[in-house]
Amino acid sequence: MLQDLPAKSKPRYTIAMNAFPDLRLRRARRTPGIRALFDLEIPDPAKWCWPLFLVPGAGVKAEIASMPDQFHWSADRICEAVEPAVRQGVGSVLLFGQSDRPKDNGGSGAWDERGPVQQAVRALKRAFPQLTVMTDVCLCAYTSHGHCAPLRPDGALDNDAACACLAKVALSHAAAGADVVAPSAMMDGQVAAIRASLAEDGFDDTLLMAYSTKFASACYGPFRDAEGSAPTPPPGAPADRRGYQASPANPRAALLESALDEQEGADLLMVKPALFYTDMIAALKARTLLPVAAYNVSGEYAMLIATARAGWGDLRDLVRESALALTRAGADLIISYWANRYDELLA
Repeated sequence: MLQDLPAKSKPRYTIAMNAFPDLRLRRARRTPGIRALFDLEIPDPAKWCWPLFLVPGAGVKAEIASMPDQFHWSADRICEAVEPAVRQGVGSVLLFGQSDRPKDNGGSGAWDERGPVQQAVRALKRAFPQLTVMTDVCLCAYTSHGHCAPLRPDGALDNDAACACLAKVALSHAAAGADVVAPSAMMDGQVAAIRASLAEDGFDDTLLMAYSTKFASACYGPFRDAEGSAPTPPPGAPADRRGYQASPANPRAALLESALDEQEGADLLMVKPALFYTDMIAALKARTLLPVAAYNVSGEYAMLIATARAGWGDLRDLVRESALALTRAGADLIISYWANRYDELLA
């Protein structure tokens, strides 16, 4: 023990708090070259994942008004969309979709093998075999009420029925060739249900990325506009998703969500949103040996776009600073709408 050593043997590591003029921290910041010796680096593009939005039809490339420079794509043009990102070295994409089938209570269009997401997965794996293709597994864009689970006759969410539906979605994506399926519905037991279903059908190698600490955030508005997935519940049903997404004011329960998903068989964990929750990324990173993804969501993206367009900040500087925040917090994978502009903004 340090206190038992003779006084002369004790190492003298104490630094006076007021050591100026001998101690000048500015010395290590004086030039770009010196700063580069000590600064963290932004992760290379292989550690970034680009989310994309699939829609029915052919020949579609339509800008999303609430997410400037992001687009709706039809499956026949998805390779055109992704090719520049692949050239930059971006390691993965995350696909979201909609269906041309009528929306229903259970969101059955989500597991249609001819759906835009399933078609896009097949096209991408043919064109870019080395690209890691991830798919979002949820029901909200496919249900008639915009919730992530079927509703019972009394308007309550049917958690267990949702797990069965989500397993069908994940299977349809795995069968199309997805490398990673990512359940985002925040239903209790969804990871276990999907893992069991994948194993039963022989998809033991399919990775499962859990949206394990997904908060009921105010930052999802542009995404819900892009996906047409805002809740529009009938009378008696919940008006929002706060009953199943994690509360921003209850971090312990949010971390428990991730612990349970790890127990149920997740291969990767996620915190969503990212910039408002760097403390949660760091806390989760300290509690797990699994990789941790940070989803830099649509509202966070739109904020930086709006700031730059108003002339209140330089977009490249804003994007780089936000990327460093997620790196400092411990994110192993950054899911971000900036990913396809890596060479322009992050290199």
